[in-house]
Parts: sequence; C-alpha cells; structure tokens
Amino acid sequence: MQFVIKKEHLLKSIQAVINAISSRTVIPILTGMKIEAKNNHIILTGSNSDISIQCRIPKMIDNEEIISNIEEGSIVLPVPHFPEIIRKLPENKVKVTTNNELITKIESGNANFILNGQNSNEYPKLPLQQNNVDFQIKKKDLKQLIKQTVFAVSTMETRPILTGVQVSLNKNELTFTATDSHRLALKKIMIDEANVEELSYVIPGKSLLELDKIIDNNEDLINVTMLDNQVLFHHEGFYFLSRLLTGNYPETDRLIPTTSETKINVNKKQLMETIERAALLADREQNNVIRLDTLQNNKIKISSHSPEIGEVKEEITIQSLEGEELNISFSARYILDSLRTIEDEQIEIDFTGAMKPFIIKVPNDPSILQLILPIRTF
Repeated sequence: MQFVIKKEHLLKSIQAVINAISSRTVIPILTGMKIEAKNNHIILTGSNSDISIQCRIPKMIDNEEIISNIEEGSIVLPVPHFPEIIRKLPENKVKVTTNNELITKIESGNANFILNGQNSNEYPKLPLQQNNVDFQIKKKDLKQLIKQTVFAVSTMETRPILTGVQVSLNKNELTFTATDSHRLALKKIMIDEANVEELSYVIPGKSLLELDKIIDNNEDLINVTMLDNQVLFHHEGFYFLSRLLTGNYPETDRLIPTTSETKINVNKKQLMETIERAALLADREQNNVIRLDTLQNNKIKISSHSPEIGEVKEEITIQSLEGEELNISFSARYILDSLRTIEDEQIEIDFTGAMKPFIIKVPNDPSILQLILPIRTF
C-alpha cells in the first residue's frame, strides 16, 4: 500500500475516526485504526463495542488533488501513535508506504517514522454499504435534538434502556426523548425527507454525544438508516454506526401533566443566575436541593441551606405569575441542566403541585419540553 496525501485532510478524518477507538476493547485489533487505499480514495475506520466510524477521503476535492501516488492495500496502525505522528509532522504532504511484512513508513519533510502494523484481514467487517435511507435530517437540527435531550439520560446501568435516547418517527415528526426516571427531556422536529411511516428505537446517549462532536452545525442533510440492532448515520463518505439498546422504553407520555395549578413566566438568564447562586450553599450530599416559593406582586423566592455551611435567599421579579401559591423543592443541577439547553430568553414553568412533576417549556416553541420531579424535604 502507498499514497501521498495532504496532512490537513488526513488529520481531519483521523480526528473523527479516533472517537470510536478504545484501549479497553477485548478485541486487540480494535485498538488500532484501519487504513485502506483504493483507486480514488483513502478510507479510515475505527470501531469499538458501541460505535464504528468511517471516513472516506476522495482523491480530488473541488478540482484540487488531495491524494496522489496511490497503490491499493490496507493496514491497521496503532493508536495513539499513528494520530500523534501525523499531528506532529513538519510538512503538509505525507507519504505512507506499507510492505508485505506489515511495516509502515511515514515520511514528511525530513521526518521518517517506522510503525509496525497489523493484518487488516483480521479487522471486523462493518455493514456500512447501505442504499436504503429511512429519513434525512439537517445536521444542525440533529445537533439540536441531541443537545436538548441527551443530558437527561441515566448514568446508572441498573436500567440500561434509560442510558439511551428514544428516537421515534411518526410520519414526518421526529421525536427524541430521554429520561433517567427523575427528569425527562423531549424535543420534536418536522423533517422533509422520510421513507418510512413509523419507527422507534433507542440509541445510547454516549453514542449520540460522540456523533454530536463530529458532525458540523450546518444545513447539510445526513442520512439515517436502521440496520439489525444498529443505526447508521452517513453523509458524503462519513459513516457513523451505533448499536441500539434493547428493551421496552417507558411510556413517557403518561408522565407529562396536562393541567397546571401554578404558572410562571420568567427570564431564563435571570432564573439561571439566581439558581446558580442558591446552589452554592445547597447540600451537595442531598441532591443540591433548592426551594422556590411564590410571593405577591409577580415575585418568587429562591433559597437553599446547608446545616454546616449556611443559607441563601433571593427574591426576583418575574414576567407573570398565575394560579395558586406554591412552595416546591427540587435539584438545582437538574433544572440548570435543562435551562442550559434552551436558547430562548423567556421560559414558562407549569407546576401541578408541590409533589408532582413540573414542566419547563418555551412559550413560542411547543417542540421542546423538559420535565423535573420535585424532591420531598422535611
């Protein structure tokens, strides 16, 4: 195998693929990165038990030659050594040559490296060649769906299904839902391209976080295809394959209150800053509990206390307050996690009582909903 490639393009693909490579895998060859040279492109592949990522670098991009002197072949090179070498090379042109003994030579300027590779025939075959596309979605919309839901997945493996985000498609309405049983995050979006009427599966939250790191925040469409126990995201030579979680996801619709007893409209930034100050003295061993009390004249009070440290109280004026008087306690961390994902300045919080879930939403955007369970205090 041999090729000469422009370093910046090789490095960009390496940085995407390396997200799928782990030193903790039980399959030794998966600790390396697979490199394949084809007639008109180079393919880089990384994989672990959860995700696989593949990037294809074409020989030509916008009439500019990116790769030259291609001799077909393949090798698996060690990570992190191969990426670190490429990152430190002195020149923009990189020559990679592999012989029959799996010895790889990497040359750039006056720098010469020799790496011992592994036989690529031992690398698992990935089901990436798929023509069927279930639906297409803009990359920026996919990133928004991930951002506004994945924070609410469970970090506990006691209920594995809750460590994932449920992805549901009903006609052209795509919904991402996440819950750890103490909170829920839901985001809906209408998509233009869908080749199936309905689908539903659960993607590990960790997989979606890795995907979010890699894809650009732009209007380009990415294709989504469901395979056997896996889901594939692909676009112009980029392939991201994730396993799916098995099991029955909770019927989250039943958790969402349809009525409210108390409703407040408040500036998101002002509320966040007040809660952040209250959290400074919240008891961290007791879920960072803070308290919200409604007052007269469109005011609320945010407070917290720690027996060993002290207490804090702060009143703020809000845009509107409707309904019954309310005193409720909840996790500062949970509500801050929710508020940080909302981009609008104004939010509405609907309460159904001191010991029932409350909903955070955006008045002018019904596509987003966050739900948090209160905490009983004594």
